[in-house]
Amino acid sequence: MEKSFYYAVPWDEVSYLKEALTSMEIPFAIEQGDRLPLNPGEVAFVFPDLHIRIYQGVRELFGEHGQRYPQ
Repeated sequence: MEKSFYYAVPWDEVSYLKEALTSMEIPFAIEQGDRLPLNPGEVAFVFPDLHIRIYQGVRELFGEHGQRYPQ
């Protein structure tokens, strides 16, 4: 999967978001690590480029635009 953008979220939201994205059949990965500027207790939901209609659904789920994944 080519990584395009991500959302940093607290651990306690992972289960809900994972279930929602899976039910919407949207491709994603969950990451932790040094590559992304995450705060303690956060993980990143990482996405490839998405069609604008699908991206709109993701944006509504997370409540904001995603951050560009570092190249």
